[in-house]
Amino acid sequence: MLRANDHQPERKLIPIRPPAPRVSPAKEQQEPKRGLSCEPAPRPIIQRRSKSLPSPQERKKHFRNVRVRFADSLGLDLEDVKLFKTGEDPFIPHHVSFRLLMGAELTDGTHLEISLPYLKPVFSQQPGDHPEFLRRLHRQKVCLERVLCFELGVIGITQVLNLHFDKEVSVRYSFTEWKSHTETKATWVTSATLPADKGGHLSVDTFRFHLPVPPFLQPGAVLEFAVRYSVCGVEHWDNNDGQNYKLVCHNYKLTVPKECEDSMVHFI
Repeated sequence: MLRANDHQPERKLIPIRPPAPRVSPAKEQQEPKRGLSCEPAPRPIIQRRSKSLPSPQERKKHFRNVRVRFADSLGLDLEDVKLFKTGEDPFIPHHVSFRLLMGAELTDGTHLEISLPYLKPVFSQQPGDHPEFLRRLHRQKVCLERVLCFELGVIGITQVLNLHFDKEVSVRYSFTEWKSHTETKATWVTSATLPADKGGHLSVDTFRFHLPVPPFLQPGAVLEFAVRYSVCGVEHWDNNDGQNYKLVCHNYKLTVPKECEDSMVHFI
């Protein structure tokens, strides 16, 4: 009979190893055991059925559904379809016809001639050279002094009375008999003091403006312009006594040397 005070021996803990994971038979069949070898694992050979080439009818049917589209960098179409009615002539830009005519002349072996536009003032005398210029300037507060014409445009010089420091001078011009017009600002050049009648003096400011000439301007086209002077909330105009300043377009022919013809083709 055991007693409570009797000493019992201690029980030792036995370590238990967890069971190994079970591998399904199907996986064991798919992954055969490999030994210590450097050879790659064998792969099953996939059998494919041979396919015959498509017939000519099937190829035609395939290519009929293929569409070719040309687009620019923005994805927009490069082509534009224009339908012309009977008796309606298509509009050809002047620079395109010019290149075609120039190419025809080069093909024929003749010397290349180009027509360049230039503007010529209708008035024979510059306003600044007129004896009554200072009187007109004192009366109108603004007056065109002179106009210089070049191939790339028109440069004008105008005088205004120095009525206040804050002032603005602009030129309003038109090539369409005032059906439409454009306005450009003039830039300040210098200030001066000019002698006036009866021993007085005029404090004037000089402004400069530039009027661009459109390329391929047709002969006979007229450029009209007037000068506007804004100061102290009041506008003063110089419109050539209500007739506006006018310049007429003319053309002159220029013969291009043979050694410059190739460079002219690339330039234009």
